[in-house]
Amino acid sequence: MKETARRDFVRSVVGGGVLASGYAAAVMPSGNLWAQLQRTDSQGLIAGAVLIPAAGGFQMPAYRAMPEQGKPKATVMVVHEIWGVHEYIQDVCRRLAKEGYLAIAPELFLRQGEVHALKTPAEIFEKVVNQVADEQVMADLDASFTWAQSQAGDATKRLITGFCWGGRIVWLYSAHQSRLQAGVAWYGRLTTGTNAATPRHPLDVADKLRAPVLGLYGGRDDGIPLTQVDEMKTRLSFGAGASQQSEIVVYADAPHAFHADYRPSYRAEAARDGWSRCLAWFTKHG
Repeated sequence: MKETARRDFVRSVVGGGVLASGYAAAVMPSGNLWAQLQRTDSQGLIAGAVLIPAAGGFQMPAYRAMPEQGKPKATVMVVHEIWGVHEYIQDVCRRLAKEGYLAIAPELFLRQGEVHALKTPAEIFEKVVNQVADEQVMADLDASFTWAQSQAGDATKRLITGFCWGGRIVWLYSAHQSRLQAGVAWYGRLTTGTNAATPRHPLDVADKLRAPVLGLYGGRDDGIPLTQVDEMKTRLSFGAGASQQSEIVVYADAPHAFHADYRPSYRAEAARDGWSRCLAWFTKHG
């Protein structure tokens, strides 16, 4: 695909839903960032936008990727960052599908608004993200796993991974869903202020996990201090079962979003190692 085509922000309208077919406007790659982008093709895959029935009759847009032949070895839910299900998240789904998984990335913000065309993180938080209740997200992820069963997904093998905002959700969902096998949280925030929409955070549920989580964090993450990461490790040790099986890996020289290959924060070595650990974690627990 030509660079000019990739730069164009366009929307795919699917049954009234919206998915980005490029990168979100607030984080559109520029300059030499295009050279570091990974692009996973869909050869041998079934990949594209779908609609998932959710609570209240809502038809939730999602990106789905799975092997064209054979039964997927497990279903992996991919939870997006604050930018929604843009090209990076879609590519992560294709990468997982190439490994034999059914990967689904539901658009979890759409009831509150579209984020793809908003220009700044502040605007995205104010207009959309701060209005999204954790309870709604948990229910939408449950609905997505239910839908996966109709798509040849193994109902007994449920996995989840997520990045940034989605990393926080991985911790919460791993405390919510008893049928989950494992989660991988990429630099998800561990605590912040509570309100009616977000009454609890990962530190609050660390000793109550129902599935083991692998947490991947950057030692130079300005938004998640290592004191919080250390506190998370301590609280995990107070729990039993899945909490004690959980692990946290810190990449000392990595900033926030070190896996995001469309951003200046990308660190290839940490990203590759984290991805390898993610796949190994899913193999071990899924």
